[in-house]
Amino acid sequence: MEAALRAAAGTMSDDKISQAEKDEAAYFAERAKAAAARAAEASAVTGTPPTLFDVQEMELNFGPQHPSTHGVLRIVLKVDGEKILEAKPDVGYLHRGTEKLFETETYPMGVPHTDRMDYVAAATNNHAYCLTIEKLLAVEVPRRAQLIRVILDELQRLSSHLVWLGTSGIDLGAVTPFWYAFREREQILDFFEEYCGARLTLNCMRIGGLPFDLTPGWTERVAEFVDDLPARIDEYEQLLTDNRIWKKRTVGIGVISGEECIEWGLTGPVIRASGVEWDLRRAQPYECYEELDFVVPTRQNGDTYDRYIVRVQEMRQSVRIVRQCLERLEPGEIRGKVPRVIKPVAEEVYASVESPKGELGFYCVSNGSNKPYRMHVRPPSFINLQALPRLAKGHLVSDLVALIGTIDIVLGEVDR
Repeated sequence: MEAALRAAAGTMSDDKISQAEKDEAAYFAERAKAAAARAAEASAVTGTPPTLFDVQEMELNFGPQHPSTHGVLRIVLKVDGEKILEAKPDVGYLHRGTEKLFETETYPMGVPHTDRMDYVAAATNNHAYCLTIEKLLAVEVPRRAQLIRVILDELQRLSSHLVWLGTSGIDLGAVTPFWYAFREREQILDFFEEYCGARLTLNCMRIGGLPFDLTPGWTERVAEFVDDLPARIDEYEQLLTDNRIWKKRTVGIGVISGEECIEWGLTGPVIRASGVEWDLRRAQPYECYEELDFVVPTRQNGDTYDRYIVRVQEMRQSVRIVRQCLERLEPGEIRGKVPRVIKPVAEEVYASVESPKGELGFYCVSNGSNKPYRMHVRPPSFINLQALPRLAKGHLVSDLVALIGTIDIVLGEVDR
């Protein structure tokens, strides 16, 4: 074969080439001419430029070792040049059997497991789990505990959105917002650490209420922080909202309608950016949200830019909610009447909260023992990720980075 190719290139004299090698060289030269003719004909008829070996499509692996997949997410891409024809998420690399673990532990021992799902929003995970068991037990949570829970939830929402803002900026080449966002996030983690001793996996709630009361001066420091935060959010917007590069990378990218969001089961900022005002804090109020004054931000275009705007506006609303809760705080009990050994009646319940990423719910089946018979989690990251193939089709590979960021997934929650 090598000799035949050299013969075809004229690098060897005829007397050193056998007839078989000459025939082989002629055969491959004829094949090359035929391929070139077919490519020219296809280009003339369809306007499609010729490609190497007449191949128009390639299959690529995006991740799981990729910083922009926000975890160990693998996406199998079918591309034509830089254009995405198909994108298939391949999940499970971080699967730890969390739902099965719930069945092996008593009800109180399940709380720390929820921290490890969406590990940048542990407080809302704790809250959803505790609400489910409280519904099973018909336990009433004291008002002070309700207010503190809501404060922790909204601080967690701020922290989660700040992580999203900083990392999404880096994904698209904007480094400065990362340092700005993490500056405020560190302060929020300081509040968590002062309250419960942890900064990330908080384990900050208990069935029936809370593990601890607030430390002296905690509310004053939080009040000072939320008073200062709107000016910080203004700084984020000065960097990004009217930035022409940011808008080029986000406007019109990953457009999805409100009707499609409902069909896919999408929740959180994703569905609200498509014009659907669906927020469990308003639609199915829990704790004291019903008495609080706040707005559910929505947009109409349903693209990556609108999802950014919705999350920024949600941060401003979280500031309003925290302020109102701090004003309403009064001395009182922080835990309701919960039996020392929790053995609910045989029943099935579902309860959910509005986590930073959407509807986070727990479906629990009790058989009367001190452990759940079955526990299933409805994670917003997993549900929202299902729409990625729909969002990515027709866009460029570089846009895929923006789309993964705009869904705001955490793989601990996706894989569980």
